[in-house]
Amino acid sequence: MAAKTVAVAQQKGGAGKTTLAAHLGVALSGMGHKVALFDVDPQKSLTAWFEMRQRLVGKTAGLTFASFEGWKASSEIFRAKGEADIILIDSPPHAETAARLAIREADLVIVPVQLSPMDMWAMRTTLQMAEREKSRVLLVLNRVPPRGKMADELRVSLTKENVPLADAALGNRMAFAASLLDGKGVTESQPSSVAADEIRALAAEVLAAL
Repeated sequence: MAAKTVAVAQQKGGAGKTTLAAHLGVALSGMGHKVALFDVDPQKSLTAWFEMRQRLVGKTAGLTFASFEGWKASSEIFRAKGEADIILIDSPPHAETAARLAIREADLVIVPVQLSPMDMWAMRTTLQMAEREKSRVLLVLNRVPPRGKMADELRVSLTKENVPLADAALGNRMAFAASLLDGKGVTESQPSSVAADEIRALAAEVLAAL
């Protein structure tokens, strides 16, 4: 397929953008796609993880990485389209210019949402930004607890609002953090785990949306 750009964005910090981007990038490359991971978040958490990955894992076929200032997004995406199938951008919170540029360039904007009022309120700003840039969005429930009805209730509420919501959701699982500490994605470190199944399901849904 022609190269596609996916931005992971959320107005609120701590929503799990970097974790999602890292695991999704590894999963997609493991499915045979050439993935270019981009870090435009000034906190550079994805950069720190990828540097650890290089030390502990080494070079991975089909997965490349670049970190740069957000204003370079357009030119870097244009360059990467000649080499990658999927460009996956970890964007900063707080509606910064870099986040707006990433959303503008994206064929699909993934918005991770935790089950908290703060995430829900912040989500609205991200959705409005995507609407202004005419970018398609896909909400992903993140860190969903193993018990409780809140996730189901939230799904019903978002469906009524016609907000695009992924069928795949990510549970509140230690496997996600543990694998990152090893410089890996969960599909590599624990390929038979529920967490790996969740990431693969999300990867398949993202591909279908593209």
